[in-house]
Amino acid sequence: MKVLHLYLKKKWFDMILSGQKKEEYREMKPYWHARLLNKSFDVICFKNGYQKNAPEFTIEFVKLYSGLGIIEWGAPEKEMQWQIKT
Repeated sequence: MKVLHLYLKKKWFDMILSGQKKEEYREMKPYWHARLLNKSFDVICFKNGYQKNAPEFTIEFVKLYSGLGIIEWGAPEKEMQWQIKT
């Protein structure tokens, strides 16, 4: 099983965990191109922070695409983003 590990701030972590937020955003920069493009994932492991005992959960990876995200979900205004659908 291929796992994409993503670290989130508490607000976004809680929104995805509750099902309120259906996608996560990452910048369209070389780092994220290398991590996301031409790769397949089965699940996403979201972790709230970098501490060893930080809360985490795993959810199905649905789709990766690019576009303008929802501002209320943390996407910058008028800026293309990688959108990771959960």
